[in-house]
Amino acid sequence: MRPEIEQRLRLNTDLARRVLTAFIREEVEKAGFQRVIFGLSGGIDSALVAYLAVEALGRDRVQAVMMPYRTSSPSSLEDARRVVEDLGMPALTVPITPAVDAYFEQMDRLLGGAAPVLRRGNRMARERMATLFDLSAHFGALVLGTSNKTELLLGYGTQFGDLASALNPIGDLYKYQVRQMAAAVGVPDSILSKPPSADLWADQTDESELGFGYDEADEVLYQLVDQRLSVAELAARGYEERFIRHVAERVRRNQYKRRTPVIAKLSGRTIGVDFRYLRDWGL
Repeated sequence: MRPEIEQRLRLNTDLARRVLTAFIREEVEKAGFQRVIFGLSGGIDSALVAYLAVEALGRDRVQAVMMPYRTSSPSSLEDARRVVEDLGMPALTVPITPAVDAYFEQMDRLLGGAAPVLRRGNRMARERMATLFDLSAHFGALVLGTSNKTELLLGYGTQFGDLASALNPIGDLYKYQVRQMAAAVGVPDSILSKPPSADLWADQTDESELGFGYDEADEVLYQLVDQRLSVAELAARGYEERFIRHVAERVRRNQYKRRTPVIAKLSGRTIGVDFRYLRDWGL
């Protein structure tokens, strides 16, 4: 990463920490809740959310849920348990193998063939989120999201799966910044140093699936999105035009994942168009 971009992506972690913990506390209570729940995978994103949530609300108001599949890495579950132990928060382990395998046993028979890994991975992600939202009703807790800004922009996530949540405290942090924040709040070194993975199938890593590294993506995304530079302007700075266009196209193509369902406008006040803000709640 070029030094000038790295410098711009450097966070004041103390200030960001205060903003994010205040966000969690205020938005949870504004919605009329006292507790939050989230999926703890053993990766850096969910670990950061765990530390921020406990700091914001106290450990007794934060419920972690670990949802391994049979192909999940045992070390990921160990890392998740290490976070739980460090923070002293309540946690449940809910294996998703029986539900996912039962579904595909039926669907493979109906469709006449085994589902590819992408469909299986998406089903796992949605099974985990379905579990979280069911447990949110049991505990009376809002679901926290754990997707970062890089993933959201690139569309690297499952719609109504890991991208679903009521609140997302880290959705405006690039992956490079997630690492900074995670180190600042005390996330264990074993999590900070391992390759990022959605842990949906054996030996999966984010960067091998994406085809490029997070730092490489963050450098281009920051300039395209935050600095509003064009593809041509970035190419003039010496970046490979083919890669810039690939990243820009992923951002464009995955816009549908970043918004609520588009509603056809017929009335004078349409949800998501004219009825969006706090002032509208007065009706």
